[in-house]
This record gives sequence, C-alpha cells and structure tokens, in this order.
Amino acid sequence: MALLPFLKRKETETSGVNPVVAAFLHDYSIEVMPRTAEKVENFRDLLPAGTRVYIAHIDGTPIDDMVGTAKRLALDGFQVMPHFPARIIKHRATLADWIARYQGEAGVDQALLLAGGVAEPQGDFHSSMQLMESGCFSDFKRLHVAGHPEGNRDIDPDGSDANVMDALRWKQRFSDTTDAEMALTTQFAFEADPIIAWADALRDAGITIPIHIGIAGPAKLQTLIKFAMACGVGPSLRVLQKRAMDVTKLLLPYEPTDVVTALATHKAANPDCLITRVHFFPLGGIKTNAAWATDHSGAQMKDRT
Repeated sequence: MALLPFLKRKETETSGVNPVVAAFLHDYSIEVMPRTAEKVENFRDLLPAGTRVYIAHIDGTPIDDMVGTAKRLALDGFQVMPHFPARIIKHRATLADWIARYQGEAGVDQALLLAGGVAEPQGDFHSSMQLMESGCFSDFKRLHVAGHPEGNRDIDPDGSDANVMDALRWKQRFSDTTDAEMALTTQFAFEADPIIAWADALRDAGITIPIHIGIAGPAKLQTLIKFAMACGVGPSLRVLQKRAMDVTKLLLPYEPTDVVTALATHKAANPDCLITRVHFFPLGGIKTNAAWATDHSGAQMKDRT
C-alpha cells in the first residue's frame, strides 16, 4: 500500500523538481490585466485547472473590459478574483453595479479589496475597510486584502508600521466575525528574511489571517527594478541592485528561484507559519511566469491543442 507514494516521491526527486518547492507552489495564484489577457490565446494551455486568477483594475480600465475578462476566465474554469480599488469607485451605486455585473455575467464570488493606486479618492471610498463595511460583499465566499511585508510609505509616511498594523487589527476583527474566507495578498518582495520576519511579527501581534505571498515572476532585471521602485519595494530591492552590479548576471533574466526556495524551506520547517500560498505578479509576461511555475511545481499541463 505504501509503495505507490514512495515511487511517486522518487520520481519527483529524480525529475529535477524540488519537492519542498513543488508543495509550496501548490494552488498558486496569478494576476492579469484585461490588456494582457487579450494576448493569451488559451489560458488552459498555461495554468492548472481551477487556478485563482486575479484581475487587476487599473484606473481608467473600463468596467466592460474587466467583466469581459472575468467572464472569459470563469468559462474556462478558473477562479476569478477581480480587484476593487476603493479610491477609483465613485459611489456606492457604482460599487453595487460592478458587483452585480461580475456576479451576473461571470459568477464571481471572491474579490481583492484594496485602497488603490491613486493618491486622491475619486468618490465615496478611500480604503478597503470602507468597502468591507459597506455590506456589499456579504454574499462573497472569499475576500482578500492587501499586505505589505516591507511597509507602505503611503499609509505610514514616517516609515513605521503603526497605521498598517491598526488596519490589520481591524481586518482581523472583521475576519473573526464574517463567513467569508480571508487572506492577505501581499506586494512582491525579493528576499525571504524580511518576509519571514514580517509574518512572524503579525502572528506575535495576534493576526492569524493567512498570507498569500507576492512573488515577481521571471523578467528582465531592468523591468523588475522599474516596477520595484514604482511600487515602493523596500529592503529586498537590494537583491536586484546587487545583481545589477554583477556584469555576469546583468543581462540574464531574473527568476524567483532563490526567494521561493527559501520561503518553501521555511514553511516546511514551520508549518504554522502564516504564509500559505504564492501569488505571482507576471512582470515578465504571463506565459513566461506560467512556464516557470509549471517547471518548478512538477505540474503536468494537459495538452488541449
């Protein structure tokens, strides 16, 4: 009875796939935008069945494009999680309309709630907490909110984490009193130690919301540095800066192997760690990111051609 699992384990170990990393990558999620999704002929050729796909809502993106992308992905059998950026939602009626369209046309029952990337609110909302308080998401099965392993200067201009932690305690209380499953979906980082320290600090502060850790997918080094600086990535940016000073690596594409392996090893040794899933930001392209995830998770993509 025990022979089959043993053989499967040996097959994995000899295939070049790290079984600890493969386990960590199980049920990973990935992010797309309508304009990048248009370039993908068939997501089922790239992603495991049932993958959670976030749809980023950038200011100026028509809701028709967002809902159309959600419908396409849902019809292909993926779990769809659109962003709801509070600061670009003009009115409660707008929010209700978006939700009705997502639910009616794409069967959406999960969402990422966040403040959004604009400095000034365009309407009634300025924070994810206001969206949660609105009651509009009462029948959603899953609600995710933003996490910041290296802090957020927009929320705490003084470089502390006081406001962020106050918000997380509020969200913990909300999680404790709602039926929706919650998680923190984080900004990407490039070094494992700051992420682990942050996750440990949250647990010490009484936060128990699971963490879906943001990881930047394979990309050109220049592309990653540009996005990292624009997104306010903190101490772990030094990983990229150090790589940029190494002439032998300057022109080679970055891959997240080191940070993922370190996090996977920590999770295997500390199963009670809040970090439970990987969320990919495909900064170098969806196809490239999906191929890397497949190679390192040992997943066998079914040929649908």
